[in-house]
Amino acid sequence: MSNRVLIVEDEPAQRRILEEMVKRFGFEVVTAENGHKALEVLSGSSGSAVNLVILDLMMPGMGGLEFLEKLEAVRGDLPVIVQTSQGSIETVIKAMRAGADDFVVKPVSPERLRISIQNLLKVNALTEEVKRLNKKVSGALTFDDLIASSPAMANVLRLGRRGAQSNIPILIEGESGVGKEMIARAIQGESDRAGKPFVAVNCGAIPENLVESILFGHEKGSFTGATAKHIGKFQEADGGTLFLDEVADLPMDMQVKLLRAIQEGEIDPVGSRKPVKVNIRLISATNKNMIEMVKAGRFREDLYYRLNVYPIMVPALRDRKDDIPALANHFITKLAAEEGRKVHGISAQALQMLKAYAWPGNVRQIENTIFRAIVLCETETLDIADFPQIAALIEGYEVKVPPAPAAAPRQSEAARPVQGQVSDGNALGVSIVTEGGHIRTLEEVEADMIKLAMHRYRGQMSEVARKLGIGRSTLYRKMRDLGMEEAAG
Repeated sequence: MSNRVLIVEDEPAQRRILEEMVKRFGFEVVTAENGHKALEVLSGSSGSAVNLVILDLMMPGMGGLEFLEKLEAVRGDLPVIVQTSQGSIETVIKAMRAGADDFVVKPVSPERLRISIQNLLKVNALTEEVKRLNKKVSGALTFDDLIASSPAMANVLRLGRRGAQSNIPILIEGESGVGKEMIARAIQGESDRAGKPFVAVNCGAIPENLVESILFGHEKGSFTGATAKHIGKFQEADGGTLFLDEVADLPMDMQVKLLRAIQEGEIDPVGSRKPVKVNIRLISATNKNMIEMVKAGRFREDLYYRLNVYPIMVPALRDRKDDIPALANHFITKLAAEEGRKVHGISAQALQMLKAYAWPGNVRQIENTIFRAIVLCETETLDIADFPQIAALIEGYEVKVPPAPAAAPRQSEAARPVQGQVSDGNALGVSIVTEGGHIRTLEEVEADMIKLAMHRYRGQMSEVARKLGIGRSTLYRKMRDLGMEEAAG
């Protein structure tokens, strides 16, 4: 879903010009002929979808300054660009003091307006991301902060909000990468334990001989290497929430001790002479079929029913594709800021391609895919060419690769690409099979990849090595081994 801009302008001709201009920038547009109509739009059901306002200051009835005053009560976080004529600079100063974020002078330059819109949307998105991160750290994240507006997530939000109102044990089920921990954090953020400790433990990542010590803690000298007293995760989460991720991976002997800790509300640290009382809210998560594990004897039935009092099933990303545009834009804003890249959005064609993909790795995979695309991107907008791995898997999409350098050694007969790999006269793909349909050797494919990188980055060896993910010395060695000394020189 692209950003939506509200244009508030009383002159019909000027309003239409602005509308067409903003649409060409790639944004959705809503218009209003005066301040009263604009407030009605923002107060209505679609008002939350508006991301920015372009406001004419001089309007009959409710003027721009009065609109800004009333906007504070409706959408105080909304960025506003005011329009003014040459002779109203004093009014602009008043507007900026009233909450406007930028101004443009009529007649507005399209490039000036485009940059202003992009900058304000980027700053606003970063501000929202900082707020979300602060809420996550402070334990105050709520379901309103999650990107989960698709119909498939409606039941998850409903169950999560209801479950947050009690201390009932919750089991969150779903494939790896769907965001089970974010659901758990939102449950805490809407419960009476908001702001209290949230301790996450990945049960599948703990060495089997350390599970008891990490969960329940140990006393000094209780075993070899226990040089100091250690407080376990249960005690760290005292008063707050303990999130046991991949709980199905717990060893059988630890399942017994976990069951007792849940039932009695107390733990036995290793080497301790007396139990320790703990007050925690338990939320578990798994990506496995625990019923089948119970039937197979690999998970205790009594513990399963103790954990699975209130189940929440999180759908896979392929079942909630309406969330993909918002997720993509969220990760673009976040990762572009982290990487210091001037990437502001994604093209409609690339977004359509992402929605056509199945995403077996779910939200975690789309985040990593956006990260890679931002590193590859050479413009301000992500396009199909920045997602070569996805395009290769979706029928109807094609990624063009620049031809190999003219000075490079000629390919052998076996290394020629299969017919159909050439998309046009100036684009050559790296083939992995010969004309006879046999797989080419790794050395042949590797040589072609180095040639393409050499051409794309104009022989800058440091850049070639970085893009290929290897060191310069490794690159030179490979080129010598592949008989490419001339290109290396």
